[in-house]
Amino acid sequence: MIPGSQSNHPTFRRSFGFAWQGFRFAFVSERNLKVMLTALLVTIVAGFVCQLDAWRWCVVLLCCGLVIFGELMNTALETIVDLVSPEYNSLAGHAKDIAAAAEFWLSGIVGIVGLIIFITRIIELAA
Repeated sequence: MIPGSQSNHPTFRRSFGFAWQGFRFAFVSERNLKVMLTALLVTIVAGFVCQLDAWRWCVVLLCCGLVIFGELMNTALETIVDLVSPEYNSLAGHAKDIAAAAEFWLSGIVGIVGLIIFITRIIELAA
């Protein structure tokens, strides 16, 4: 679709279908997304076990959502780079490496936030 054009604009419902299709593609093709979704499920179970309050739940879910978002954006960028540069190109490699580094840093910071939230909650429960 041409930006600004209203012709052939998908319906709201159809747009969700495209989003789901993209998520399925990423899930099938990206091992790291599967790992991150597994970590999300483990984190949710841990949140129930630790009886997180509403604010802690908000932070935990927002952080998990950001990591999943980052991985999906990394996958999208890698797919575009592969499309425009099917042969090896050092700049294409740098772009992919930088996107992976962004996801790595985000995951690390989110991991630290998670440790702070869960450790402080465990200390509260033990007191």
